[in-house]
Amino acid sequence: MSAPEDTDVSETPGIHDAEIEELFGAGGALGGAVGSYRPRHSQTEMAKAIASAIVNRGTLIAEAGTGTGKTFAYLVPALLWGGKVIVSTGTKTLQDQLYTRDIPTVRKALQAPVSVALLKGRSNYVCHFHLERTLQNGRLTSREDVGYLREISRFMKTTSSGDKAELTKVPETASVWNLVTSTRDTCFGSECQYYQDCFVMKARKEAQQADVVVVNHHLFFADVALKDTGIAELLPAANTVIFDEAHQLPETATLFFGETVSTSQVLELCRDVLAEGLSHARDGADWARLVAPVERAARDLRLAFPEDSVRLALNQIAASSVFFPALDTLKGCMDDMIAVLEKQAERAETIQQCRDRANDILRQLESWNALPEAAPAKPAADKQGEGAETPQEKPFYVLWVEAYSSSLQLHRTPLSIAPIFNKQRESTPRSWIFTSATLAVKRDFNHYAAQMGLWNEPAQSWPSPFNYEQQGILYVPQNLPQPNSFEYTDAVIDAALPVIEAAGGRCFFLCTTLRAVNRAAERLRAEFEERKLPYPLFVQGEAGRTELLDRFRAAGNGVLIGSQSFWEGVDVRGDALSLVIIDKLPFSPPDDPVLAARISEMEKQGLNGFVHHQLPAAIINLKQGAGRLIRDEGDRGVLMICDPRIITKNYGRRIWQSLPPFKRTRDAAVVQEFFRQQAASRAGEDVVASQPEPDLA
Repeated sequence: MSAPEDTDVSETPGIHDAEIEELFGAGGALGGAVGSYRPRHSQTEMAKAIASAIVNRGTLIAEAGTGTGKTFAYLVPALLWGGKVIVSTGTKTLQDQLYTRDIPTVRKALQAPVSVALLKGRSNYVCHFHLERTLQNGRLTSREDVGYLREISRFMKTTSSGDKAELTKVPETASVWNLVTSTRDTCFGSECQYYQDCFVMKARKEAQQADVVVVNHHLFFADVALKDTGIAELLPAANTVIFDEAHQLPETATLFFGETVSTSQVLELCRDVLAEGLSHARDGADWARLVAPVERAARDLRLAFPEDSVRLALNQIAASSVFFPALDTLKGCMDDMIAVLEKQAERAETIQQCRDRANDILRQLESWNALPEAAPAKPAADKQGEGAETPQEKPFYVLWVEAYSSSLQLHRTPLSIAPIFNKQRESTPRSWIFTSATLAVKRDFNHYAAQMGLWNEPAQSWPSPFNYEQQGILYVPQNLPQPNSFEYTDAVIDAALPVIEAAGGRCFFLCTTLRAVNRAAERLRAEFEERKLPYPLFVQGEAGRTELLDRFRAAGNGVLIGSQSFWEGVDVRGDALSLVIIDKLPFSPPDDPVLAARISEMEKQGLNGFVHHQLPAAIINLKQGAGRLIRDEGDRGVLMICDPRIITKNYGRRIWQSLPPFKRTRDAAVVQEFFRQQAASRAGEDVVASQPEPDLA
């Protein structure tokens, strides 16, 4: 895709160039509302381009380098133009930031009388019915959970929103939340006795009435998926939809446009059927005998794959496998249980719910392998530019299974979300803005456009205002083995240790697998103890992400080891983070059945699956990880990428040329000197700069 010419909206009714330039300029209204605001030319130009798209009900893919100020660049024209605006972002944390800080700031600067609503998924709101039921049941066995439940009960007497994020005394990960919130399956809707006081309904009503609604991608696509089946419309219609952190959309949309059913769901259903049957219809059936065959069939289905962990496409499962008869047995047992639930449903609403859940699970089991698996190949001549995947008229699905230690999941995943998402975009004329710091590969947007079905839509990139050449170094160590070698992670740690020591800790150690996280944690903990290094170690999984980050910032010299969840959406500014280590290039795992199917389909179209899909996806992911290092104009640091393929492979140049333009070196002494200078600078000493090597090659 090519970037559009600079957009001039000076003659467009509603938003004028001069108005945007005045707002974003020195002494403008934004400066008055934000004490630390610094005018940036790229931010102003981005705001003009977004204004044009909004006014013309068009689409714009907008990549903005870190520090551009993209949030204000899309909020200002959206609020100036008016009408209904949906802003969707990547996480609930960013949602809260937009709602409590960014939108009020812009609203104040513009003196715009707009109403704003925050809308989250139903699991974020305490449910009156389920709280009351949990308080009455008294089934909690942990003293900690009993204390949490008491706090939630107190919270319900004072809250006006019911949003669990307001109750900081109870951790977001506490299991008790599952007992006091509802799901689509366990909500009684308008038949609930608490319907008039329901926090979910209240939030949705406020969203329908508000000018600006702040949601997250999961909620947006959950709603799109529901509307696609005609069940409900959770989000009100809008004339402008803005996706921040839009690089996450392909993965999120794939999750919601697909379907998953698991043996865990079956076993949970059986537990509920037994409990509700005994509570409300004890004489209606031998409930234990009723659920036992279903439970046994679900466990037998899991045991069809003896491995602890496996991922297989449907066509990889042998026709003689016991999986197929085990699946048929489970369907038959489910049918028998549903027949009894049908007869007893009128005796309690909770039994009706169990019946509905059972019917839904059986429908998913029966439809799982009764749908088309793959799209017919289109000729290579249909390509819309290099790397573009061809549009498809309707979605086709990849059928695959995933086994865990105690459960089996059956997945039905769309080969491409493009046709489904296009159907949504074409339903009502409105403007669509897709923005992120990582949407392109060297200003080439083809990969992202193909994933989302945004063929031939305008795309533009605005560079970061940071002086990367002065603020950081890209370091690729020498003499590391190939990433598939057994000793690779240990070799990475050996190379990283002197750099971590030179940096004084203050490091993110980002891994591509949880196995590498665990090995790095084990090694570094032992090495720090043996060398008497005073660096606190924070490891993913030992606490929640927010808690780990807070402790890391407070420590000032910590080392945080994490996998994918720390590659993006993490903002640590200042001296607490001066070193980001990335163990491997983040290529998708080779055993991913969906990836394999997509590559196969691309190759039928005459494309190269690695060049046109795997490589650009890895580059965009790597840009996210690299973006953790320099978050402010005063930040300094080293990005250490350990994977030798960035040097030894032909595609390596394309990778590092897509990263921020740091100075580059392969000499560990240069990195150690850089950190010595930084330490001296912090101590107020005069330093003499040394120059890194001019190139990686």
